[in-house]
Amino acid sequence: MIIRIHPREFTPAEPLAKALGRAVSDQEGLTEYTVVAHWPGLDSCTPDGEHKAWTAAEWGAYLDAPSVQHPDAASPEDDILSVWHAAVCLHPSDRVLTGPEWSEIAHRIARVAGIQRPGEDRGCRWIAVQAQPGRLDLLANLIRPDGIWTAQHPRLPALLSAECRRIETALQLRSPQGGGPDREQVAGFLHRAAALADAAPPGAADATTQLAGLLRQLADERTGSLATVRGLVEHAAHRLDRLPHAYGPAAGHQLELIARRLYGIQQDLDTAARALPPGDVPAPSAGMTRAEAHMAALLGVAPPAPPSTRMATSLVTSPGAPAPTGPQR
Repeated sequence: MIIRIHPREFTPAEPLAKALGRAVSDQEGLTEYTVVAHWPGLDSCTPDGEHKAWTAAEWGAYLDAPSVQHPDAASPEDDILSVWHAAVCLHPSDRVLTGPEWSEIAHRIARVAGIQRPGEDRGCRWIAVQAQPGRLDLLANLIRPDGIWTAQHPRLPALLSAECRRIETALQLRSPQGGGPDREQVAGFLHRAAALADAAPPGAADATTQLAGLLRQLADERTGSLATVRGLVEHAAHRLDRLPHAYGPAAGHQLELIARRLYGIQQDLDTAARALPPGDVPAPSAGMTRAEAHMAALLGVAPPAPPSTRMATSLVTSPGAPAPTGPQR
């Protein structure tokens, strides 16, 4: 499960269109199967349940009302961008969730985000929209009915990511590669690959066995090269999505699609490996590939030297390079 916080907007029109995956209409009603959760105070405002037949445009007007009533309200950053939007995307192989499960996710995310507080009936107006497969969008107006702006925690992305991990455990959902590749895992992978390259003389195993081992190594979710690259791509997508520039979210979304394709390639490689005879010996290698060397430098991992000079040389890495941390799918 990956959560992305979009840049705040002046009106809910564009965030609602993104949540629906189509233009906001004043003719199309959104049922309780689409708006799976909302601000608890809404039921008292519409006791006859009329909101269950609201159109997308009416839901947008409902979210926009505090901004209309309090046009002078300003955020701690001294702007009037009051509409908050976050999207939760499940792992591609997760099961289909029920309406109550989506509602539970929405309320938990809303509490951590500070847009809903237990026992408070005059908080932010917010709704949760589940209109696209494997995706939930939360939209909120950070201006309360009394005109006070709801401040959010400075470490909100980290708090929401941690809550997503807890939700995954509670609902038995898959966790993505997480905050990017772990430095110890990458170092272990590189050293094991070099050791196997030294220990496997030509002809030591059948060619198909070696190929099967190589494919499984590439497709491995924890230490495989593709999983490592996918983690870096997901991390870059999360960073781009938080940029204030217009191109940031679009580029982040494109990288997220690339990460999904990489995951599909992993699955295809694993399927191909299972069709070959079993074996644990990967194809011998003369040393580390250029991609592995570049990745080691990015992560600050000391990779093994080629077999002939292992005791004397080492690859220069970027000093103090931190391990990337990013979103989960």
